Amino acid sequence: MSEIHTLPPVLERYELKYLIPWDYVEPITDFLNVYCSLDYYSEIAQDNNYFYKISTLYLDTPNYEFLRQRVEGKAIRFNMRARAYGDGEKAPYFLEIKNRTGISGVVKKYRATVGEQHWPSILTDPSFRPLESDSSAEKANKELFLRLAISYAIEPKILTKYQRRAFFSNVDKYARVTMDTNMQYRLESDYSVCSNYGMTNYDNETIYAYNTHSDANVILELKCDVAEVPYWMLDLIRLFDLKQLGFSKYVSSTLVSRYDNGDNYMPFDREPCLAYR
Repeated sequence: MSEIHTLPPVLERYELKYLIPWDYVEPITDFLNVYCSLDYYSEIAQDNNYFYKISTLYLDTPNYEFLRQRVEGKAIRFNMRARAYGDGEKAPYFLEIKNRTGISGVVKKYRATVGEQHWPSILTDPSFRPLESDSSAEKANKELFLRLAISYAIEPKILTKYQRRAFFSNVDKYARVTMDTNMQYRLESDYSVCSNYGMTNYDNETIYAYNTHSDANVILELKCDVAEVPYWMLDLIRLFDLKQLGFSKYVSSTLVSRYDNGDNYMPFDREPCLAYR
């Protein structure tokens, strides 16, 4: 059984995204097995082909300021979200701020853990304060999240869910590879992170294409310490001829939902997904 790798409260790293066809998943997995191990959640998802569920509630200002900055390509920007592993029916939940620093590919991520008894009051109760039992880093990240939440008057916008196969490097201080697929969304007006009902698929390959057809339907992401890109990651990029492209689950799901709910390119008789297949 793999050990549980936990992310530090503050992490600065490269995040490089690539769009790949499903046929690449197993060959890339074979390549990674030389350098990496499945992370804990993938390993215990053996019955689901080592893919586990992630539910993410995206938060934004009333006029979608975070979304606009992302669409307009602002170099220095951030977004705010709450994440759960699985269908989001139980804690822990993770408050996350992802800050683009302006340096290509570099992201600074702040993360804090929220237990069942404090969700969602940490975001809805103006008098909420971090617990005395929290570590100094947890307190700092929660206070930062709360300051930004109040300053920007954030509110829940959309809940997304997808399946992930993930790896941690066995030969580096920190390196991680993830493959995400089967993406779904639900417009959200409260703070529910429970994604086991009312979700709709939006990951038809059309959303991955840039004015052309694409066979891509999986998001491959390489993550590593800044200035410490492993050589095996470079070999992976060369071997599979990967082309770096930007992709945002928040932007894609929101635009699909607000534009036509996917009806322009998806079957009209499709039904909202109630569970992963």
